Amino acid sequence: MSNKKIAIIGGGNLGTAIAEGLIQSGFVAPKHILITKRNVQTLHELERKGVLVSDKNEEAVRYADLVILAVKPFQVNDILRSLKDEFRPEVQVLVSVVTGISIEHIAGYLGNKVAVVRAMPNTAIAIQQSMTCIAATNVSEEHLQYVLDIFNNLGRAVRIDEKLMDAATVLGACGTAFAMRYIRANIQGGIEIGFDAATANLIAAQTVMGAAQLLLTKGTHPEQEIDKVTTPKGCTIAGLNEMEHRGFSSSLIKGLVASYEKIARD
Repeated sequence: MSNKKIAIIGGGNLGTAIAEGLIQSGFVAPKHILITKRNVQTLHELERKGVLVSDKNEEAVRYADLVILAVKPFQVNDILRSLKDEFRPEVQVLVSVVTGISIEHIAGYLGNKVAVVRAMPNTAIAIQQSMTCIAATNVSEEHLQYVLDIFNNLGRAVRIDEKLMDAATVLGACGTAFAMRYIRANIQGGIEIGFDAATANLIAAQTVMGAAQLLLTKGTHPEQEIDKVTTPKGCTIAGLNEMEHRGFSSSLIKGLVASYEKIARD
């Protein structure tokens, strides 16, 4: 368990999910986490678990060894402007999980002396199953390793070039919604062929989790696993081919590209 203190600026969905994940993973004691939000009333459940809560961002920066910035993009400039004199560059790290805000942009407000890391987790971080992509420049190996340790305790983490961070947002964060929509369609189909909703939900979710775990555990390509369940003239290949005739893969790829282009435009 780490003895370092962690502050999360922004107690929205992602900020609270990170706090929940840190608590459940045992990586850090709840008393060493401070989370901020303008309306602290919504943070009572975390406070009950021992997390410190505050409506003052300055207090959070003074408290922590590592600060996680988890606010909306339109809030970033004002928050950074108000906090620039609170950081202790020689000892602190700022980890931004804000979509579309570059390390260069943050450094423009805080100066190049503050170690800044960008991280793109997803909401599965609350159950320690996030896929988190991390980018950093001018950060010590010690600081970077600590950030990687945090997010590897909350799922899996990989370091990427910052230029791929928008793509990581689409594949790893928007991807959660895309996967949920696929599972929902499975449930709807399962109901049509005879299952009640609860049973269809269980079968669909567990099947997707098992498929993903096969790839992660065995390091295989999806087509290798598909080959194992597609027998000649079988029902699996009949279903796969019908989905492809209807544009299954094409529509998914187009959806990913549309999300990426939306980030690029904004």
